[in-house]
Amino acid sequence: MNQSKLKERWAVVGGGFLGMTLALRLAQQGKTVTLYEAAASLGGLASAWQLGDVVWDRHYHVTLLSDIHLRSLLRELRLEESIRWEKARTGFYIDSQLHSMSSTLEFLRFPPLTFINKIRLAATILRAAGIKNWKPLETIPVQKWLERWSGRTVVERIWLPLLRAKLGESYHDTSAAFIWATIARMYAARRTGTKTELFGYLPGGYARIIQVFDEVLRKEKIELRLGQVVEEITSTRLGQLRIESANSRSGIYDNVVVTTAAPLAARIRSPLTKEEKNHLTCLRYQGIICASLLLRQPLADFYITNITDDRIPYTAVIEMSSLVDRKYFGGKALVYLPKYVSSDSEMFSLADDQIEERFVAALERMYPRFRREDLLCFQVSRVKYLLPIPVLNYSRNLPAVSTSVPGLYILNSAHIVNGTLNINETVRLAESGARRFATPALSLRTLDYAFA
Repeated sequence: MNQSKLKERWAVVGGGFLGMTLALRLAQQGKTVTLYEAAASLGGLASAWQLGDVVWDRHYHVTLLSDIHLRSLLRELRLEESIRWEKARTGFYIDSQLHSMSSTLEFLRFPPLTFINKIRLAATILRAAGIKNWKPLETIPVQKWLERWSGRTVVERIWLPLLRAKLGESYHDTSAAFIWATIARMYAARRTGTKTELFGYLPGGYARIIQVFDEVLRKEKIELRLGQVVEEITSTRLGQLRIESANSRSGIYDNVVVTTAAPLAARIRSPLTKEEKNHLTCLRYQGIICASLLLRQPLADFYITNITDDRIPYTAVIEMSSLVDRKYFGGKALVYLPKYVSSDSEMFSLADDQIEERFVAALERMYPRFRREDLLCFQVSRVKYLLPIPVLNYSRNLPAVSTSVPGLYILNSAHIVNGTLNINETVRLAESGARRFATPALSLRTLDYAFA
């Protein structure tokens, strides 16, 4: 018998970094793998697009020295040596004024807080960075924990505006594990020996990474079915799984892993129980409306400007060209204006020109030197299910990766329970999943677990 016919046949649904990394690892285990992606190209949230004559990331991404899982993958793709590391400045927009908070001295001079409040803010960050066991934090509301360490004034002036910007009113139900994970990632970058935050980027952006990743997947004989929306997954009489997708022939597999956001996974017609589908759809998500702007001139030379003014219609200002050499943008400046919103927000129905008018008007308020004629390109990306909100007791109530359907697994960003949503944590999740899926199929089908 042909040995290839004995290989387990696996399908991965979703061609983002989670799906791509998982497909690669499964193929390296000797499995026959097919990767389904609804878009015409790979990448998911890390995909690139064209802004005028510039090709760069659809959403903002940065690599930290502490991102060991992503850096290991890039090393495998022979790209790590091309990363360029730069110091990044941080801004703060508060009380209608822009402040720099890029050094200890600037922190001590930060006008909106008294000296005592600055000490309490610093102590909060150090406290969070020193916590090793994050699970008890899942039982504590984030505001309560922050008030304990920072005090009410610092919470009201700094933390609450930032929490609302990222989580909306869902911050009321969010656990302290969220702020711990956020601080821990950034603080870990200072433990790498430099004692300063170095941010990395790859010339060519994620478009270059995805191109190389695509080539590696094809070399591993992974079948890529791009532009294919998976509509149905059914069980066959022989105990296998059939995938039906738009504009493509059906495929039959021994195992299927769905990596799309939980509400999207629930929409795929499948033999999942009503309870399982309800569990998926009940997970609360934040979406994002992210504008990419190509400008003639820079704004303020901060990589990130945190915003505590709720009159500003976006969450932050990410000036990518303060980090990336502007020669990669044809001498222009690239800026992202993200707005985190609930997945059912009315903002998703706004036309691009309506969003542009709101955002550009706010830029004029924030940056007096900014002129509308400096705006060369404005494009909007919309993602309804981006960030699973880590509510109280989050990890205890997650849907299991294994399902009641033999051979069908659901593994997605909701299973990142002790980190923040970023490419490094996504790769880490894929590596963990691949190790578990290396278990013989018979054991896997009786396995019922959640990643925690």
